[in-house]
Amino acid sequence: MIFYFSGTGNSAWVARRLAEGQNEELLSIVMEIDKGKEYKLKEGEKVGFVFPVYAWGPPEMVLRFIHQLKLDKPGYLFFVCTCGDDTGRTAQIFSSAVTQKGWRCVAGYSVTMPNTYVSLPGFDVDDEDIEIQKVQNAVARVRFINEEITSRVQMKQYNCHEGALPLTKSYLLRPLFNAFLMSPKPFHATEACIGCKKCEKACPVNNITVTDRPVWGNNCTQCLACYHACPVHAVEYGKMTGKKGQYKGRLLKDL
Repeated sequence: MIFYFSGTGNSAWVARRLAEGQNEELLSIVMEIDKGKEYKLKEGEKVGFVFPVYAWGPPEMVLRFIHQLKLDKPGYLFFVCTCGDDTGRTAQIFSSAVTQKGWRCVAGYSVTMPNTYVSLPGFDVDDEDIEIQKVQNAVARVRFINEEITSRVQMKQYNCHEGALPLTKSYLLRPLFNAFLMSPKPFHATEACIGCKKCEKACPVNNITVTDRPVWGNNCTQCLACYHACPVHAVEYGKMTGKKGQYKGRLLKDL
């Protein structure tokens, strides 16, 4: 059983490949959250979580789902997180969340994927050659992870790329990001908007309604799926994104 959350599609791609490799059921956290459902595990069934790294930690939706999840104590629990660069202390934050449930995370990995975060200065999508290299590396990385999980590897240390200053990023900058930079208010559509509703359809949490132009509600995860899905680059986040690129995930569609 593999639970996943994905905004722009990178984590969904990884989750599908893991579910196929492990012959496990794949369940969307967005579809399962708040159902109050109790999940029964089959004998020997693995439990995995796949999600993107947001501000050097798991998305709040993923942590909320774990908190409410009704599940037999897993015999083998793992996670795989995707990131454009580094993870900070994502592994430790995730592990703490499952430990509070009385479970133990025995393996964890990161997969470097094309960058999708563009909402702050200094952040943009990758150049084409870097995107190609990241996707090629990701194919091999996921193959390796599948082999490890099949062997039920139990780690002493998680196999994640923490990067520089992980404590500062995850325990100082992340709370500030969640407190002050999660607001959907800066989202808007320019005059270029054609009312195609692709942003509405792309939003994984149904936070956008399009009449003449898109209107954002308050249930925003900052995944930027709406921004990247717009075919005319009309969706912007404040004044930060007007001249930045979009991520379409085209390379993943061919794999």
